Amino acid sequence: MNASRIALVVDSCTDVPPEDIDRYGMYVVPLQVNYEHESFLDKVTITPQEVYDRFSRGIPTTSTPTPAVARNVLERVVADGYDRAVIVTISSGLSATYELMRSLSTGMPELDCCLVDTKNIGMGAGLVALAIARRLAEGASFEDIKREGDQIAKNTRVYFCVDTLEYLRKGGRIGEVTYRVGSLLDMRPVISCNEAGVYYTVTKAKGRRQSLKKAMQCVEEFAAKFPRSTVAVVNGDAADEAVEVKAELASRMSGVQLWYEGQISPVLVVHTGPGLIGIGVQGEC
Repeated sequence: MNASRIALVVDSCTDVPPEDIDRYGMYVVPLQVNYEHESFLDKVTITPQEVYDRFSRGIPTTSTPTPAVARNVLERVVADGYDRAVIVTISSGLSATYELMRSLSTGMPELDCCLVDTKNIGMGAGLVALAIARRLAEGASFEDIKREGDQIAKNTRVYFCVDTLEYLRKGGRIGEVTYRVGSLLDMRPVISCNEAGVYYTVTKAKGRRQSLKKAMQCVEEFAAKFPRSTVAVVNGDAADEAVEVKAELASRMSGVQLWYEGQISPVLVVHTGPGLIGIGVQGEC
């Protein structure tokens, strides 16, 4: 048994960059992308680009991991010699994934699990997982993570800018009136997760560029509460803009210790459509 080692399990919507999943040996539980006649495992059997390419034929739905797939991952953790695991999931306010993993883990007495509900999504959740991975790599104990996990999550935010409100409307995240008024006036929301881990509109701006400026301002204001911070800039089919946003933030922010970047998961593509820019920020005391 790897008694002195602790496994780190994340779901696919935490959006941890692939190279960091490999670096820290994370186990990934994939959510699902569902079309009328077939389902795919997020990031495993479908890519973000494939979701974009199929939008003209229809917008799929998404769902939590199947219990069989999730249990298989936990059984792999045990087979690899671990008897303890930290499980980091996207917000319980947005997905039943946390509850599924809690239920499965309690049914596996051979694996002692600590669950962290990030109350975030995408790279907001990913930054929580990465902070825990770094702490474990530094030698943090299982008890340390149990004690620190929720605070790490509270010190983390993500701000999203979407290029169109259409996919939020079709996914039921905003109402028809909000969609029509916002589209007519070209009002773009900056979206985050509140303390309950549910989407809310932080602010609004007219036009794409102004919404990105507002999002960057939100990131700067949040980071200013801490002496050091970690920042991630991710995108959904908007790589060039992501480069510009990162460069602008880097020129304006001091105290950033780490930068991350990457694409959002296929599941998040379904809900936001093309053109998403997400900025995650995590304060470090």
